[in-house]
Amino acid sequence: MSEHLMRLGASDLMVPPIAVGCMRISGLASRDVERFVDQSMQLGLNFFDHADIYGKGSCEEVFARAYKALGYKRGQAILQSKCGIVPGKRFDFSRDHILASVDGILRRLDTDYLDVLLLHRPDALVEPEEVASAFDQLQSQGKVRHFGVSNQHPRQIALLRRYVKQPILANQLQFGIMHTGMIDQGIHVNMLDEGAVDRDGGILDYCRLHDITIQAWSPFQHGFFSGVFVDNPDFPELNEALKQVARRHEVSPTTIAVAWILRHPARIQVVTGTTRPERLAECKAAYGVSLTRDEWYQIYLAAGNILP
Repeated sequence: MSEHLMRLGASDLMVPPIAVGCMRISGLASRDVERFVDQSMQLGLNFFDHADIYGKGSCEEVFARAYKALGYKRGQAILQSKCGIVPGKRFDFSRDHILASVDGILRRLDTDYLDVLLLHRPDALVEPEEVASAFDQLQSQGKVRHFGVSNQHPRQIALLRRYVKQPILANQLQFGIMHTGMIDQGIHVNMLDEGAVDRDGGILDYCRLHDITIQAWSPFQHGFFSGVFVDNPDFPELNEALKQVARRHEVSPTTIAVAWILRHPARIQVVTGTTRPERLAECKAAYGVSLTRDEWYQIYLAAGNILP
């Protein structure tokens, strides 16, 4: 196994620990998208995370044009996309919607197959038999090679696993220094404080027990897309801690924010949201940083968390 690759779930698919999120690239000029994609590839960050709703589909289209213009071959990249959200109207995991969505994704990405398809958030009306039928058809047709979910509770995943033949390899969840609920719960067991509230059914431990890779989205955000916490004056104690640890390792605070996630033994894959090529290099630099327990907890506490 390469030093800088990890296994996605229980599959044989080896992926970089940092995935490149493409949610915001539709707002870039064509030359900037090409620069962004090329820098990602040159850094070995060849796992690209999409969704059919990003830019109303345009993010997939601009990525495909840039990738083709740069001359890279399809097999050099790992392409992941998500489906199941009809913005402002519904979630839809029906067989017909999944199949039609994947056809649209493949067309926009100008490819014959997806390496990974995730169901995008839970559908309250999910009929797991329909999901299973869709997955079977997509796999048999060679359109999708691997499957996963996003923002799902352990029992929602368990329900799918009862019907779906294919392994659920990934669960994409919001996680970072300022969004630590799935860690807080484990620390505050049997306590009566806010950190003890079970909001996700123990999803961190469930994924570890069942070889499901957690993909951490919005790793630099505080709140729900409220803004970036790195170098944000609203969080002076956290940023001072990040700077202290960064100076010690001779890297940037952004690098430390990524290293903090990678330090967790769950082998979490970090999904970046930046559109700046230079930031991608800072993220990758986290491969060379191994935080001590003292440093990890120092940052955790500086973010406003408490220990019982």
